[in-house]
Amino acid sequence: MTSGGYFVDATFGGGGHSKEILKHLETGKLIGFDQDNQATRNLPDDENLIFVNHNFQYFKNFLKYYEMFPCDGILADLGVSSHQIDTADRGFSFRFDADLDMRMDQGQKQSAKEIIANYTEQELARIFHLYGEFKRSRQVARAIVQARSLSPIYTTNQLKSVVEPFLDKKHHNKGLAQIFQALRIEVNEEMAVLTTFLRETVSALKPGGRLVVLTYHSLEDRLVKNLIQKGNIEGKPEQDFYGNVIRPFTPINRKPLLATDEEMERNPRARSAKLRIAVRNEDEPINPAK
Repeated sequence: MTSGGYFVDATFGGGGHSKEILKHLETGKLIGFDQDNQATRNLPDDENLIFVNHNFQYFKNFLKYYEMFPCDGILADLGVSSHQIDTADRGFSFRFDADLDMRMDQGQKQSAKEIIANYTEQELARIFHLYGEFKRSRQVARAIVQARSLSPIYTTNQLKSVVEPFLDKKHHNKGLAQIFQALRIEVNEEMAVLTTFLRETVSALKPGGRLVVLTYHSLEDRLVKNLIQKGNIEGKPEQDFYGNVIRPFTPINRKPLLATDEEMERNPRARSAKLRIAVRNEDEPINPAK
């Protein structure tokens, strides 16, 4: 990294990535995004940092507002922050009994509690299957609908008691994680947000700029992989007259980088992380209007 330039930390969270980037910036600027108000507690005192308390899907608009467009590098760590997971009353983790919340932006109206209370059996089955890749999604959805007709499901423990009969005993925690992940993704519209963000990176980066993305489940990784390797989110490559794939990025690592044993020992949550890095190709002009 050079000492100058414009960079984006799309998922500020605890501020760890931003602080490392700022160590290398002398004249450059870093713009960080987080829709969680509690992330402001982690802001370093650094004049080279601009913090935006907003969803990162709108990052390109803010780059233009702060005259940082196009930028030299974009980083997105798509994992839920440790603070959010470990704060019991946020409702992200099944380890604590808490209100079913899971909102990253606590100003939004719909939480996991509303989804459990209002979604139809078919809608619940869809999100557990699609976002949690849970095999018994239909049975779990039916059980939730039946249980809520007798008594409201407001807390994480109440939800656990309903779904536990459908969990594999050998992989109990994995099953709970899949169900909670599906609800969190639906609450925060994570896949739609990620799709918008990834498409915007193409026009937001300078030729030669770097895109760095950390994913934590296969749905996220598939979108990132498709964009980098096949040229679009859908994964349907377009080819030029000679049969070459037309794509805005060239991958730096053909396969994702995985956490080492040492890294997983220090941080067990890194076990599912996949890191993909790509460089913006020189031969595609930037269109600010896109």
